[in-house]
Amino acid sequence: MYTNQTVIFKHKPVIIGSFSIVGPKEGKGNFGPYFNYVMKDDCFGEKSYEKAEMKMLKTAIVGAIEDAKIKASDVNLLLAGDLLNQIISSSYAARDFDFAFLGLFGACSTMAESMAIGASLIDGHEFDTVVCSTGSHFSTAERQFRFPLELGNQRPPTSQWTVTGAGACVLSNKGVGPRITMATFGKVIDYGIMDVNDMGAAMAPAAMNTMLAHFRDTKTTPDDYDLIVTGDLGKLGSEILIDLMEDQGIKLGLNYNDCGQMYFTRNQNTLSGGSGCGCSATVLNSYIIKKLRTGEYKRVLFMPTGALMSTTATQQGETIPGVCHAIVLECDESVKDKKVKDVTLSRSKNKKILETVEENSQK
Repeated sequence: MYTNQTVIFKHKPVIIGSFSIVGPKEGKGNFGPYFNYVMKDDCFGEKSYEKAEMKMLKTAIVGAIEDAKIKASDVNLLLAGDLLNQIISSSYAARDFDFAFLGLFGACSTMAESMAIGASLIDGHEFDTVVCSTGSHFSTAERQFRFPLELGNQRPPTSQWTVTGAGACVLSNKGVGPRITMATFGKVIDYGIMDVNDMGAAMAPAAMNTMLAHFRDTKTTPDDYDLIVTGDLGKLGSEILIDLMEDQGIKLGLNYNDCGQMYFTRNQNTLSGGSGCGCSATVLNSYIIKKLRTGEYKRVLFMPTGALMSTTATQQGETIPGVCHAIVLECDESVKDKKVKDVTLSRSKNKKILETVEENSQK
């Protein structure tokens, strides 16, 4: 059922598998124990950071399929995107898999965008099994959108640290696991922010717009959720969102937080926090999904945000438009009133996943 900007799914697609992989800095952050795999270094055994980003995405996709306990041949479609020009990380990763591919660009909102589209296709009986994935890399994003790393430019207090990481999940029309019950597709919102080092301020208005649309369409309030989490507004952006929502008469309580603000510890010197496609993707596919699987969270509103800028547009004096897509995740009925065993992949299985990625890359 479609209500203005929100789709309410009749069949409630299931997340049957998930996987997260991050860099060493991210592994030392607040969510370190929840990630499936932490890389030893940012190069991940590759000759360039771009190749490392591609390999991270492949690893996340293979890991999610392994976690779902299905075969790659069972997958009908891959929905993926990233931050690089022509979404090369996702497209190049997709060439190693024998299933259909739909490339997406929603900047840092891509995880929710892919899951909202995937859930819609499954709910409409177009596909049975869909993989959704995205990722980012600090070093690739810095040299594309800002400055060469070799320059060692000083970072202003409003800047954020692009997360080196990738996440993937498998959606299905059957199985046991967290369910996607609703999706709110966001509008492009532009409040005239021009500073590429202040992504939080550029994206916060889009988060407000989507949040208001979601509450209006679904007739819910912040109190209806165990957790409301935005993607990568960071410290400053999440504070702006709280103020914007308060101006609209809605007070966000202790159940609201932001992945970017929570991602790193204070002594990791990331200034306003984390950002990038990998920020919300790795938090969702580790911490949030595991909490939903155990029934600790019953209902989560997941709202990653994206800055839809390009180097060409910003150099020509354009402002930075933002977008935010939202999905509602609910725990399976079987765990609403009881605890279940946590499902974290073993180290031996992680090693097997990496071997599979290497084997496919050599073909």
